[in-house]
Amino acid sequence: MRARHEFRGVRTAEHCFSLPLDHSVPDGESITVFAREYSSTEHSEAEAGELPWLLFLQGGPGGRGNRISSFSGWMKAAARDFRILMLDQRGTGLSSPADRTTLPLRGDAAAQARYLTHFRADSIVADAEAIRGILAGDRPWTVFGQSFGGFCALSYLSYAPEGLREVLITGGLAPLQGPAERVYRATFQRVAERNAEYFGWYPEDRALVTRIARHLEQHEEYLPDGGRLTVERFQMAGSFLGGNTRVDALHNLLEDAFVEGPAGERLSDAFLEQLRPIVGRSGNPLYAVMHESIYGQGQATNWAAHRVLEEFAEFRPDATHPLLTGEMVYPWYFEQDPALVPLREVAELLAAKDDWKPLYDVERLAANTVPVAAAVYKDDIYVDHGLSMETAGAIRGLQAWVTDDFHHDGIAEDGEGIFARLFGMVRGQR
Repeated sequence: MRARHEFRGVRTAEHCFSLPLDHSVPDGESITVFAREYSSTEHSEAEAGELPWLLFLQGGPGGRGNRISSFSGWMKAAARDFRILMLDQRGTGLSSPADRTTLPLRGDAAAQARYLTHFRADSIVADAEAIRGILAGDRPWTVFGQSFGGFCALSYLSYAPEGLREVLITGGLAPLQGPAERVYRATFQRVAERNAEYFGWYPEDRALVTRIARHLEQHEEYLPDGGRLTVERFQMAGSFLGGNTRVDALHNLLEDAFVEGPAGERLSDAFLEQLRPIVGRSGNPLYAVMHESIYGQGQATNWAAHRVLEEFAEFRPDATHPLLTGEMVYPWYFEQDPALVPLREVAELLAAKDDWKPLYDVERLAANTVPVAAAVYKDDIYVDHGLSMETAGAIRGLQAWVTDDFHHDGIAEDGEGIFARLFGMVRGQR
């Protein structure tokens, strides 16, 4: 255990764990995995030490654990009954990093790719189980998975259900089988529908998005990190469409787009600075490098989103009125984003890998005995409702709460209410 702090009703303790890179070789190379423990000062330190654990698995892949300055939302609700453990999943945050500066130390691109095969949900679950043994002994804990964290929770149910008391999932019921293409065919359709909805609210933005795209075709514009802003990178602003709490901020972003300069119209510095963290992956490179691998089971993903894009011409950057995209990852990321250029060959090798191990045990999930409750968002542009319901039907005892009140960022809008509802479901209270 490292530092301990108290502030605004929050008590924290930092933990660092030395864990195997490959859990099948426990005496082999080790990495560090960091986690921060949160408890409420409404409980004395002794009382907090007796509370059961809740492990939060965040979205991603490649996202570090949330940092907070006070309890709110779902954490406020959970802290009444739990000690919360916020994990920096391997390769992120204060865990042993995996990025453009550290990965080359592994050797050539093939060596880097082999290393990264240990950074999927199965390894994250193995880390969690090792940490549970250290912190909780033989007591199972509660797991709450958001988005990719829900994917990890399904792997947990598949391979270590004995470690779980109950599981809560929001926007994270992954397809258990099938190629990555089916995911992107479904999500491209939902993103198209969300574009139409957005432009219905802000019809003037339809022309503005096209105007920005045509401007970028004819003029070189550069982000503050030195990377060129291309049409396809600009289209990544569609990430705003994935939530109720962020969608209207897209309009505020677009209204800052143009200013008059000495040489005529150009994109404003304010617009470019706001866009930079949306279209760049310097802070979470594993998101891009590992993204399609979360759907890889027994076959290569082979840039599935890029191939499926050919079926949806309205998303092409040269479309007459190009649509904004979702969270799909394309090979050009590794040509245009300065933080990803050094990882281009590694990404190609991972895209071509055709022997990914299964992430889920379908038979075990069909015989599941762990209480599971999941919020499924009808209009989720990242995790398709239809595929989610297919998965819900394949897991014995899973209770699905289907709602159109929220989008993918539901816990950012009403985390306390969503957590309370799911917790009541797994505890048999509703």
